[in-house]
Amino acid sequence: MEIHQSAVILLLVLCVSFSTHAQPPDHIKPRYQNFLNQHFGPDMSVQKCDSEIRKRRITGADGGCKDVNTFIQANSNDIKVVCDPQTGGTHQSGNLYRSGQQFNVITCKSKSGSRHPRCEYRGTRSTRYVVLGCAEGWPVHYDEGLI
Repeated sequence: MEIHQSAVILLLVLCVSFSTHAQPPDHIKPRYQNFLNQHFGPDMSVQKCDSEIRKRRITGADGGCKDVNTFIQANSNDIKVVCDPQTGGTHQSGNLYRSGQQFNVITCKSKSGSRHPRCEYRGTRSTRYVVLGCAEGWPVHYDEGLI
């Protein structure tokens, strides 16, 4: 079988095209990766709150225990769709978009008296619409969940 040079070039162009569309621009990438670290949890369960928050090094603004952290149980492409009003999200205000579909989420709330570095959490499972802060079509902030 003979492979034509033009077919190889076309294949390379398509590969580059798909790979560049699958990643956020460099100036947004750190914020998107931080969002995924804090809120992306397709395999999350209520029993994993303590271990996941510790493993991912999620803390509050003051460096102590974060009061509440929510994990979205979906694949990253379904979450990204929230930031696109043509395919799944509804613009709210500023950079905030509300999901067009409900997501399963795990909400981890800090137990009373819990102190850093031994933060303890109680997890609950629910289904809700989510409101995300987006930058150039990429989720960078979990704003809230709406039942």
